[in-house]
Amino acid sequence: MSAPLSGKVAFVTGGARGIGAAVVRRLARDGATVAFTYHSSAAGANELAASIEAAGGSAIAVKADVADPASLDGAINAVAHRLGKIDILVNNAGVLRMGPVDSFSLEDFDETLNVNVRAVFVAAKAVLPHMGNGGRIINIGSCNAERMPFAGGSAYAMSKSALQGLVQGMARDLGPRGITVNNVQPGPTNTDMNPETGDFANLMHGLMALQRHASTDEIAGMVAYVASPEAGFVTGASLTIDGGFNA
Repeated sequence: MSAPLSGKVAFVTGGARGIGAAVVRRLARDGATVAFTYHSSAAGANELAASIEAAGGSAIAVKADVADPASLDGAINAVAHRLGKIDILVNNAGVLRMGPVDSFSLEDFDETLNVNVRAVFVAAKAVLPHMGNGGRIINIGSCNAERMPFAGGSAYAMSKSALQGLVQGMARDLGPRGITVNNVQPGPTNTDMNPETGDFANLMHGLMALQRHASTDEIAGMVAYVASPEAGFVTGASLTIDGGFNA
């Protein structure tokens, strides 16, 4: 049986670690040629690409700063020129800045918007000239778009809520071109930035129906579904995978 993404080219932002790395591995396993960006973790990015190549897949690590529109636009155009097209865009890169409103700096606020919202829009605009019918734009949002039960998360929650409106509008714009646009909204996920141990993890588990963190592979599985031919009728959706955090 052929791989579901055979012949496809994917571009993943922030793909060197965590959820992004799991998405890169899964899309490559499903047959796509995957280009992914990294900002500072060159060694980890190159190791990930090499491991995928060694397993028979195809991956390219590309240095880019998603907060810089020129850098992100240049990376997407360079990959499209090298590989001929981009079929799947996964906007995974993001930042988490926490703090109460009265002490939250404008610098942190601007970085949150630049990386979590503006970069998604910049990447979508850059990829569209290289994406044809059947294309997929997939954003990694957050269950916090719909529920922020902790103090200090207003700017982060706002940035992820913004993606819901952006996706709904872009789905209308791009539907006539046969391009789907969706969010995948993870809940607590076991990464180096949000480990499944410690007091804060236990607090989160107490809010959930399934009292554990997701694995990064579980999130990547949802992304792989939305990227697949089976999801051709799914667009404008925010698909939550959070163990019942928002239930």
